[in-house]
Amino acid sequence: MAGTLYGALMGGGGTKKDEGIEVQFWENPERAGWLMKQGEYLRTWRRRWFVLKEGKIFWFKESILNRNSRPRGVILVGHCLTVKGAEDVLNRPFAFELSTSKETMYFIADTDKEKEDWINSIGRSIVRHSKSVTEDEVLDYDSNSITNTKTRLTADLLEML
Repeated sequence: MAGTLYGALMGGGGTKKDEGIEVQFWENPERAGWLMKQGEYLRTWRRRWFVLKEGKIFWFKESILNRNSRPRGVILVGHCLTVKGAEDVLNRPFAFELSTSKETMYFIADTDKEKEDWINSIGRSIVRHSKSVTEDEVLDYDSNSITNTKTRLTADLLEML
């Protein structure tokens, strides 16, 4: 499941570790901290250092980063649709999910505050970097009128925050 999510997010068959290297993730991230995530192939939970910066979520094994650090993976936030709590789905406290139109990826924070901070930061980044819908107008088949889907998505996401 995670392999296809990463493929959908990265536009290929798996996590591109070199994607986003031009981003200086080691300096002034929008958010950074430890989260648990499931491995892409072995479905065990692993603690990783996550960095959100410039519409990308990077993860690393270590929290000390510099220009020579290489991410273990990268998620392009602009391809994501929703981020929300998932304690009931995983039956684990402080869990949240990040979804595209096809897949869902789960994370676990250390505290409820950290979970909420990550959800809010990722949600704002989704609004700023969304590529899941374009600003082109699309036909709303329910009302037979033209609507701006991005405006509707942005309003929905802001309501969640």
